[in-house]
Amino acid sequence: MAKAKTPAGTPGTVKVRLVKGLRGCQARHRLSVKALGLNKLNSVRELKDSPQVRGLITQLHYLVRVED
Repeated sequence: MAKAKTPAGTPGTVKVRLVKGLRGCQARHRLSVKALGLNKLNSVRELKDSPQVRGLITQLHYLVRVED
């Protein structure tokens, strides 16, 4: 199985940016955004690339963007 591409930053990490506000989204998704460490709009976190983080990113695909 092919490995996921890692961003240009540190290998084994992924940069995540909150690109949409949390008003009108599900309460569970708000908690997931908080679990990723994202607070305000356009906030960016560099997280360890793990299956758990990838699952949260997949769940929040309409709120966050993975950056290079």
